[in-house]
Amino acid sequence: MAERTTPGWHESPTLEALRSLLEAAVRIRHVVARRADLSEIELATLERLSHGPIGPAALARELDVSGAAATGIVDRLSGRGHVERVADPDDRRRTQLHISESATAQVQQHLGPMFLGLARLDADFTAEQRSVIERYLRGALDALDAVISQAPSTDGGR
Repeated sequence: MAERTTPGWHESPTLEALRSLLEAAVRIRHVVARRADLSEIELATLERLSHGPIGPAALARELDVSGAAATGIVDRLSGRGHVERVADPDDRRRTQLHISESATAQVQQHLGPMFLGLARLDADFTAEQRSVIERYLRGALDALDAVISQAPSTDGGR
């Protein structure tokens, strides 16, 4: 589809595989969220918190939701024991959000087989090959970030 409408685009086996990977990434969030009895935004929140604590306002920005919506998400996850609110050690007036051990274990239960498979795949490559793959993937991320960081359309998408 993009090939017909985007100048400079050409379908290649590498780009086809990347597109399939991106589509699978969308599907896996839906499948894992359903299996874990979470909404996709709740799973996205746990994924973000698995990288380290964050404040509620920063979480709202990263999820691209309002502060009130982020509070609701955190309240639901906190009520299920998945998120803990902890006083910020540098500023007691602020709160940090931490993923709980039970939530980490639940996510690992669902995603562990994927992580192990990816680690095995990664181990099959030489350091030089991994360097090329990393360069390709970082370039792909830059291409995605170019769309994500675009200013919102003022014409309602028309």
